[in-house]
Amino acid sequence: MKIFVPGRVCLFGEHSDWAGGHRRINSEIEKGYTLLTGTNQGIYADAEPHATTLVLSSTTPQGERSGPYEIPMEPKALLEEAQKGGFWSYIAGVAYQVLTHYHVRGLVIDNYKTDIPMKKGLSSSAAICVLTARAFNRVYDLKMTTRGEMELAYQGEITTPSRCGRMDQGCAFGSRPILMTYDSDRLDVKELRIKEDMHLVLVDLGGHKDTLEILARLNRAYPFAENEVECGVQELLGPINKRIVHEAMEALEKSDAQKLGRLMVEAQRLFDRYAIPACPEELTAPLLHKVLSYEPIKPHIWGGKGVGSQGDGTAQFIARSAPDQKAVVEVLERDLKMSCLPLTIRAGQKVRKAVIPAAGFGTRLFPASKATKKELFPIVDRDGIAKPVILLLVEEALSAGIEDVIIIVQENDLNDFRSFFEVQVTIENYNKLPRHFQEYAQRILEIGRHVSFVTQTTQEGFGHAVYCTRKEIGDEPFLLMLGDHLYRSNTDVSCAQQLIAAYDEHRISTLGLRSTPEDQLANFGTATGVWLENGRMLSISEFAEKPTADYARNNLRVPGMAEGEYLTVFGQYIVKPLLFEFLEEHLKNNVRERGEFQLTSALDRLRKEDGFLGLIIEGQRYDIGLPEYYLETLQTYSKK
Repeated sequence: MKIFVPGRVCLFGEHSDWAGGHRRINSEIEKGYTLLTGTNQGIYADAEPHATTLVLSSTTPQGERSGPYEIPMEPKALLEEAQKGGFWSYIAGVAYQVLTHYHVRGLVIDNYKTDIPMKKGLSSSAAICVLTARAFNRVYDLKMTTRGEMELAYQGEITTPSRCGRMDQGCAFGSRPILMTYDSDRLDVKELRIKEDMHLVLVDLGGHKDTLEILARLNRAYPFAENEVECGVQELLGPINKRIVHEAMEALEKSDAQKLGRLMVEAQRLFDRYAIPACPEELTAPLLHKVLSYEPIKPHIWGGKGVGSQGDGTAQFIARSAPDQKAVVEVLERDLKMSCLPLTIRAGQKVRKAVIPAAGFGTRLFPASKATKKELFPIVDRDGIAKPVILLLVEEALSAGIEDVIIIVQENDLNDFRSFFEVQVTIENYNKLPRHFQEYAQRILEIGRHVSFVTQTTQEGFGHAVYCTRKEIGDEPFLLMLGDHLYRSNTDVSCAQQLIAAYDEHRISTLGLRSTPEDQLANFGTATGVWLENGRMLSISEFAEKPTADYARNNLRVPGMAEGEYLTVFGQYIVKPLLFEFLEEHLKNNVRERGEFQLTSALDRLRKEDGFLGLIIEGQRYDIGLPEYYLETLQTYSKK
């Protein structure tokens, strides 16, 4: 199992994580706020289970290998190793915490690549702690959320001699920018969305700083300030920080790089004013200020500031564009011989494509399915027009902003589908149509320009059908809609739009869910998990394909759901392209379920390795896969 965890950079709000923690003693202190984002570089590892031991190997950024190093998977041995300090101690500390809370065995962790700079304020130690927590979570399917991994990593790191802050494990959220809020022992995390790419440059100043001394001096201002300098520190890390971080958050969400640059300059000026008097030996930082004021890079940047605890460790700049980002790196490496790390905060890939499987035979609707595909069965829409099921699905996708719809069909059925979307009715029949139907006939051809087809030559299951679209999807997230379901929103926002909005917010694969009584579970995939937003958003911990009632009662109950009610798959998913790797493994190794390559097990693997969310859709799901369901859909779909 391959795992990657990036470093993290604190854009704004350094030191406020531990400052906000002092609210447990002095409630007059302002909460702490930090804006963080993951780096492009990080720590890469392979992980697999071991019966009794932690077997560890590591690779430095210079490519030097060490290990294998073995630690018995026993509390005493892990704790002793954690308290020694050093690289292995971080892994041992997290393993100790995991063993305290879960029934697990050992792990083999091979850190085969590291390209994040060490000890430069980018939380390399937190990254290895998160990686270890994530390895245990995925290998042993502990069903932890990202927040759970982050908390376990924090507890593991403070088991070592390291004295990290609460913000360090923000790298658990990957490349997504986040706002973290610290109120005593309480931590809140909000993921942020940006509209356009933002281009930063991190600069290794090549100097020296004593982080422990900086923290010790600033800590003297807490929990109660006793002089003017300490009052200044509390003002800086409290009200001033709150204002700047929230203004920066708004600028980030609007992709306003110019304003973000101005705020960096202001944040550095205020840090110098209030923090330097508390620790002038470390925070005067001549190298940092030389780089921040270096004239040749001024035309290429909107602003810059120090990173982490500040001092002569690392600087960050926000560039005016991608070419300017490149220019800043070239200038500083050439003129000042300082190592630079370009960092681009990505806006995230838009969900542009949809997949609709329509290659099944329709066994349960025979002999009607011999006459025509079930996806071409007619349904009367609310506008009174009789439309084939596939047209309603394509219209749902396009109305949600999808640009390309890929329909999976059998080779023998390709002409039927193509002729519907690509060929106009004969001129004789066209002239017989009323005016509004003639207009709609033209619209079908316009819709058809967004539709393409993939043939499934052999019907080997739902998972195999989806895999057939790998080339067409490429490296993009996509909307997957079942071909024998229809969807009707209860709001002005379509079901597909609700799902896409949830994915845009969290950047994690997401599926639609609905409440279903126990006696219908044998017909649907079912999911369970932990509420992220009560009654709306779930972090999925298990998928089960058409479970028995007994299995559901014992394993699939969701807190807060009424007795006998479960959450079943709505029929729409937003899926990351990583899914294709797992489907390919199943095909290569002939991993079949009930004789076919299924999708559910691959989705569950995606859940383990990258996370999966479930959104309660505000709408109705209409099934046409059984005669009685098709009849019910005919009777109810057109009703308002």
